Order: sequence, then C-alpha cells, then structure tokens
Amino acid sequence: MTVDKQAPASGSILVVGGGMAGLTTAIEAAEVGYEVFLVEKNPYLGGRVAQLNQYFPKLCPPTCGLEINFRRIKDNQNIKIFTMAEVENVSGSSGDYDVAVKLNPRYVNVNCTCCGECGEAVQTEIPSEFDFGMKRVKAAYLPFEMAFPARYVISPRIIGTEDAKRAKEACKYGAVDLDMEPKTINLNVGSVVWATGWEPYDASRIDNLGYGRYQNIITNMQMERLAAPNGPTKGKILCPADDKAPESVAFVQCAGSRDANHLPYCSYICCMASLKQATYVRAQYPEAKIYIFYIDIRTPGNRYEKFYQEIKADENIIFIKGKVAEVSENPDTRKITVTAENAVTGEKVHQAADLVVLATGMQPTAANFKLPADLKYNGDGFILNNFSKGGMFGAGCSAKPADVMTSNQQATGMALKAIQSVVNR
Repeated sequence: MTVDKQAPASGSILVVGGGMAGLTTAIEAAEVGYEVFLVEKNPYLGGRVAQLNQYFPKLCPPTCGLEINFRRIKDNQNIKIFTMAEVENVSGSSGDYDVAVKLNPRYVNVNCTCCGECGEAVQTEIPSEFDFGMKRVKAAYLPFEMAFPARYVISPRIIGTEDAKRAKEACKYGAVDLDMEPKTINLNVGSVVWATGWEPYDASRIDNLGYGRYQNIITNMQMERLAAPNGPTKGKILCPADDKAPESVAFVQCAGSRDANHLPYCSYICCMASLKQATYVRAQYPEAKIYIFYIDIRTPGNRYEKFYQEIKADENIIFIKGKVAEVSENPDTRKITVTAENAVTGEKVHQAADLVVLATGMQPTAANFKLPADLKYNGDGFILNNFSKGGMFGAGCSAKPADVMTSNQQATGMALKAIQSVVNR
C-alpha cells in the first residue's frame, strides 16, 4: 500500500458519508466558500435514497432529489469527492484534525464513458449489493443508471483472472486499469461531519419471523427494490418463490424495533414506509388484499397523518393491531400464514398471504462498525453530538432515526456547526 501526503487544507471540512445528509452538509458548506472533502465507502453517492422507489414527502423517485444535488456538486469546485474510500484514523482537535483516508481500487479510471463494453465482455456474475442480492450482475458494472460518479466498477473477485483481461481488452478508451492498488492519503481539516447513515436491521436475527427460511418473506428495503423501475424485476412486484403476482400482501410492523432483544427504539420511518409501499401494491394490483399488522401506527406531522387516513379509507387495506408471534409456510402453495393476537378483540388471527414484508428497523452504521475517531454514542450506536466541544458532529441518521426531509434539515445545521469549528480554530 502506498501513502500520499495531501497538502494541508486550512479551513477545510471533511464529510464522511455520501447519502442525502452527507450531500446536504457538503453542498451547504461548499456553496458559502469552504473547501469540502466528501468521503464515501460505496462506488457511488446517494446512500439509501438511491435504492428507494419513492420517498416522502412527495413520493418522488430518487432522481428527483439526487439529480439536483449531483448538479450542484458538479458545479462547485470546492467539493472534492473520494468514493470507494474509508476513514482509517482521525487525530487532533477541533480546528486541526489529521485524517488518514484509505482509497480502494475501482480498477476503472476517469477515462470511462460508461459504454458498457467491459460489462459485455466479462462472463462472471456476482450478487448485486445494490439490490440486496435479489439479482446478479456482471463483475464489471455500473452500480445503477444514475450513478455518480458515472463510472464502471470492476469487482476485485475477477482481478488476476482471464475475465479481467477480457474487460481490459474490450475497453477502447484505456479506462480499465488492473494495476490499481489501495493507497492512503492524509488530509488536514478543521472539522469532521459523520454522515455515515444507517443499515437495515438484520431480519435473519428475528427467529420467529421466518426471514431467510421462506422465500416469500422480504424486508421493506427489498420491497423498495422490487417496486423500483431499475430493480431486479423492472418494477414489477412479484413473489420471489415463484415470480407470481401476489393477490395478498401482509406488512409486519416493528420487525425488530421496539424490542428489548433487538432494537429497543422506534425507527421513526417504518410505519410510513409500509403505508407508502401499500400504495405500490395497490397501483399494480387494484384488487389485492393488504394486511398491516402493527403495535402503534406512528405518522408524525399533519401531512403524514393525512396520508395515513387516506390509506386507512381503502377497504382492501386491513389494519390489525397486534404483534406478530410467528409465521409459517404452506410448502405446497408457498403461502405464508401470519399469526398474531388482535389486541382490540383478543382473538388469535391466522392470516394467509402470498407475500410478507417485514418493516425492519433503522440501525446506525456505527452500531456495527465503530468510527475511528473520538466520538460518543448512546446505547443504540447513534452519535451524541457535543456542541460545546465542537469539531466533530453526527448528521442525519448517524445521530437519530429520521426521514429524508428531517435528515436534510439536521444536516444543514451540522454544516453550520462545522463552519463554526473552522472559523473558531
């Protein structure tokens, strides 16, 4: 591994994470004149929003918000982007941090025109992480159509193989560079904003809900990919076990959330996510029955409450107040039976459905991978901001569960805090 020394950047800001909160922080700081380094571990910017079919409050596709932000980044020379990068260490104090950033090889350089010839040439296929493994892609791939930077990636799995040679030979622009190696750069910055985002809680850890045992049980993020036009089924919601159109869909709320054995807190967005996904089903299958098993429906704010009331008025959407105890599968029909006790009537409910969607919770990335810096966390892994100390801050879902709009608002505030740390150095 080689090490490059980056020239000190007095008054600069480091933003870690290129999701919506990170993009907002970087853009807001850069557009008032500050130099910003944006570090993202994925080969693209956009975070979880890029994986959605639609997001609140306007039910927009990801292109709606991402396109504007990507344009603002392209037009601003104050922002320097490092994708496929990770922070290895942060030392120093507010106003003067030394940061080591590891850059992992993409094996494709800036000459890439996204012509796709390398992808056509290779034979190896790998699971698509972007689609949560629900489809396979070539080992030379563009993460998604609107990926920024617009550049292909070659999987390290084929480096050193004949497939890698095929990719190189197919590229007439000299963009495939199989000799790329990891390297570390050092940055000097005045403040650091950690917008490291969230991960869907691992549903396979919830033993009674059958995820991983039965194919027709998926997570809410997998549902987003199924409904997305660029998803594994080109936007058609189908049962994974047999590719049939579902005549009934059951949503299981608080799958791992508000549970002392998993995530003890409410993840804020899960109820709205399921209500939104009910509209996906309804748009494709007007006669389908939809069952929503819930503990409490939480729709914060007038706009979200109004949306809930509209969904509730649909006679084919049945709300059942009761925590799901177990699920089972009919091996002949592949239907899933969801069992719960109705908290209103006291009756035990056994509801069969073709497709079951688990509303898995929002877990901060830092809960599983502690960040290499002097930060404080609460018991659930969310960053606790110390504004009196300054210097480093958590933004977006690294600090609390939030929807896109709330993340953007909070990230704007963290941009200001980062600027204050630089000004007061």
